Amino acid sequence: MNFKKMIFSSLLLGASLCVAAQEQKTETVDAFKPHWYLQAQVGGQYTLGEISFGDLISPNAQLSAGYNFSSIFGVRLGVNAWQSKAGWDGATVYNWKWNYVAPNADLTVNLSNLLCGYKADRKFNVSWFAGLGANIAFGNDEAQDVDVALGGSEENRQNLSGLWDGTAVRLQGRTGFMADYSINERWILGLELQANVLNDNYNSKGGKNADWFFNGLVGVKYNLGKTSQKKEVAVPATPERIIERVVERVVEKPAPVQQAAQVVEPLRRDVFFTINSTAITAAEMQKVKDIADYLNKYPNATVEITGYADKGTGNATINKNLSAKRAQAVVDALTNNYGVAASRIKSDSKGDTEQPFEEAILNRVSICIAK
Repeated sequence: MNFKKMIFSSLLLGASLCVAAQEQKTETVDAFKPHWYLQAQVGGQYTLGEISFGDLISPNAQLSAGYNFSSIFGVRLGVNAWQSKAGWDGATVYNWKWNYVAPNADLTVNLSNLLCGYKADRKFNVSWFAGLGANIAFGNDEAQDVDVALGGSEENRQNLSGLWDGTAVRLQGRTGFMADYSINERWILGLELQANVLNDNYNSKGGKNADWFFNGLVGVKYNLGKTSQKKEVAVPATPERIIERVVERVVEKPAPVQQAAQVVEPLRRDVFFTINSTAITAAEMQKVKDIADYLNKYPNATVEITGYADKGTGNATINKNLSAKRAQAVVDALTNNYGVAASRIKSDSKGDTEQPFEEAILNRVSICIAK
């Protein structure tokens, strides 16, 4: 009699996915806020000429209003005015002066933010500008008097072939640099250097070439409102997945139980950085420790670290260096702080050529995958 019969037989096949609730961690950053400003400046002008430098220096002033619509680009409308000078070095040295008013429009580019990234509390900023305007010149009586003094000789008067009277309007182009020092968010002290070009005859002298004058100005700028604002940005934590499969069978005659092979999931940690920084904060250092713990638990595991930079700030060269240093910062923390062998670490950097996240601020990151 065969007493062999099945007492109990069951097959349990299942897979359960446990996803840790994704924590929404936020980070407070300073974001640029578009704003208007007013600017008042005074200084001096040098009108390019043949007589001594000191004889061609005259006073200059400028009033402007501008709008910075991004951390890099802005526009400025203003009026530059006062006085220009010229002279003629012949048998007798003559010089004369006249007045002008020059309304203008400039495009401004903040070079500090363009090259180094936006920083709300930066004290010193350098900008470049270029623009066009109209130069309205008047009061050229002294040049008329020089013409009379020369007595009508064509040989002596040839340099005054561009003599003008009344009011003369000319197109004027200009470019230059501004260096600003922020006292606080509203008040800024500034130095400005300009190069201005007009067509020939501005100085009443005919030379068949463009006339130039150069302005050096100092002044104050007042921002009409806040230039930055605090912004909360969500930084998602990386979900951890654990897959576990259990199969159990009970038979009349016990058989050796084979243990199911353990499935080890790769571990990913995203180590975020602040703008233009390669330092790992205390909060992000916990993620580095998670990677070290994983590598200690699984001796055959390795980790790949890839650094990135935000494409919205800096430039390609700066961001390439920045992303490489961010990756190296994680490598150094693993080897120096947690004793992980360098042979178990592979690092790379993408600069701003790849942007793994849609939100720009999240691309200041080193993505670490251990497996």
